[in-house]
Amino acid sequence: MKVGVLQFFSWPDRRFPLPEIYRRAFQRIDVMEQTAYAAVWLAEHHFSSFSVCPSIHLVAAQIAARTQRLRIGTGVSLAAFYNPLRLAEEVALLDVLSGGRVNWGAGRGYQKGEFEAFGVDPDQSYDVFREHVEVVLAAWTQQHMSYTGDHFECHDVEVLPKPLQEPHPPVWMAASSPESMTWAAENGFSIMLDPHSNHERIGEKREFYRERLESFGHQIEGRDLPMARLIAVAPTDAEALDVARAGAQWTVGSHAKGPTKPVEAQSRLNTEREELGIKDIFVGDDVIDRYLNHVIIHGSPERVIDEITRLQDEISLEYLLCAPLSHQSFELFTDSVMPHVASSAALPTAS
Repeated sequence: MKVGVLQFFSWPDRRFPLPEIYRRAFQRIDVMEQTAYAAVWLAEHHFSSFSVCPSIHLVAAQIAARTQRLRIGTGVSLAAFYNPLRLAEEVALLDVLSGGRVNWGAGRGYQKGEFEAFGVDPDQSYDVFREHVEVVLAAWTQQHMSYTGDHFECHDVEVLPKPLQEPHPPVWMAASSPESMTWAAENGFSIMLDPHSNHERIGEKREFYRERLESFGHQIEGRDLPMARLIAVAPTDAEALDVARAGAQWTVGSHAKGPTKPVEAQSRLNTEREELGIKDIFVGDDVIDRYLNHVIIHGSPERVIDEITRLQDEISLEYLLCAPLSHQSFELFTDSVMPHVASSAALPTAS
């Protein structure tokens, strides 16, 4: 099984200086470089202390400069918020500077504050996002490109540099709703699966994607399909449960308050939220229990190994994209869990 890290830059309660968050993250990445992790995937968020990483491409360039082996993933570039030509340039340049180690993950986003601040209408964001993905791929594969869409237009543009990987970096879409998974399958894109849905639902999404992929003449064999899971590891199950509960409370609270609260009015965005499992965060009294019992993998190293082994069998967990909920969780996972579950790092298969 491949293992990567979905790296957040959370700043809980702002209780120490923000630069410390980045220092600790880079320390983890140094460890990833020396161990069996396949990749670090950087989570892009804006205007929230949930993850203070508004420029994953800038952070990725720093990672590229201090590593030689580790794959560097965008998890994800929020493509609807960029000029797509600028996005194509930045990711291609990153690929060149990293020696061809970029995994490009793209997503639409779902946060109200982000859509408002960047002037993107949520009801049009599906179409904007998909056009921008088309422009990026055309910019990478055509010497001179022209594009005319409903939301973007350019003529006879040569985007430089081209990516080092040919024909371009491997591509993933953050896709969780039936509509988005169907679109990804139709275009032959691989997908990344979210950290908020319960384990069973993740397995159902993978199976739905496989069926749609094959219906369009593509195969699932040979694809890396990262499944993001929140991880809490401690010396005992009881200690890990405390870490998991604190992580669940932070996640729920960060998404539910202030400018990060998802848009309520737009029906298409609400559908996506429901499929992601994000809608469940805002309703009911059992939200934390849902995370503890069905979303977060937590326990002693032995229990976490057993849980991952179970999920390998039950939901075809072949690429674990873990999001550790504490520094101790990362250390224990690396030292005591990874040797039992991870294969040696290998280059991913391009979509």
